[in-house]
Amino acid sequence: MKLLYLIRHAKSSWSSPLNDVDRPLTNRGIQDAHMVSAEVFHELPEAYLFWSSIAKRATETATLLAQNVSFPLESIQFKAELYTFDDRKLEQIIKSCPDSCDHLIVCGHNEAITNFVNKFGDRFIDNVPTSGFVKLAFNVNSWKDITNGQILRTIFPKELK
Repeated sequence: MKLLYLIRHAKSSWSSPLNDVDRPLTNRGIQDAHMVSAEVFHELPEAYLFWSSIAKRATETATLLAQNVSFPLESIQFKAELYTFDDRKLEQIIKSCPDSCDHLIVCGHNEAITNFVNKFGDRFIDNVPTSGFVKLAFNVNSWKDITNGQILRTIFPKELK
């Protein structure tokens, strides 16, 4: 069995004239990331890979989550290819995960995350919000064989307030 934990980056700022990849989190985003990570803590196994997009908002979200669940920051793998909004690209990246790993966390972006969840999950989710968390299970031995998964848990900030 393979377990995938998808996290959409927290709310980011549009107020500064920055390149998209350089946009930081807002105060609300930081608060939501802390709130969701407190709940996510109970969903995580002892060992897992943790991948994140290189976008500032994703790296900040991944760092906050890692700190809150006591995951070593130096073990987060920041991947340029995860700076994508395309679910097909996200699928390719996830399917490249080594099969020796049964648990993968990915911190990334929408529309890729919502579309991926709706393609591989067993129920429709209209939108995975910022700081949203989705846990999917796949009854396979290899990441490249993932198809029909089961959504085991969602954690969205709005539900926690």
